[in-house]
Amino acid sequence: MTADPGDIYHWLRLDSRLTTSGQPDEAQLAAIAALGARRVINLALHTHPRALPDEAASVAALGMGYTHIPVAFDHPTEADFGAFRRAFEAAADGPLHVHCIANYRVSAFLYRYRRDVLGLNEAAARADMLRIWTPDPVWAAFVAPRA
Repeated sequence: MTADPGDIYHWLRLDSRLTTSGQPDEAQLAAIAALGARRVINLALHTHPRALPDEAASVAALGMGYTHIPVAFDHPTEADFGAFRRAFEAAADGPLHVHCIANYRVSAFLYRYRRDVLGLNEAAARADMLRIWTPDPVWAAFVAPRA
């Protein structure tokens, strides 16, 4: 097995199937493909200065599937989370890489998913998010348990 790349911003391996990070560049996408990833889910906006010019084409050229769910950093929504959940569950058949610009959106979405959908212990799910960042008030409200 190829070693995890050490140069991708906020890289995090959650298990043998799932990796996350901030925005990878073209060479880093190739390293992700070499790890065996079959699909990339991107939660960042394509208009961000660090976004790749045509990430969908770059990912496709490496033989991976691509899903883009543009999540406004200052306004994550339940619709965004629903789209993420559907895309994440549709990719359950193989290795997956999920990223945004800094891995903040991703870590928050996966914290919620792992806690609320998979039933992972809250402290364990939160610990992985806190390895990346401590959510600001907007994101703290987004990840708060639902009644």
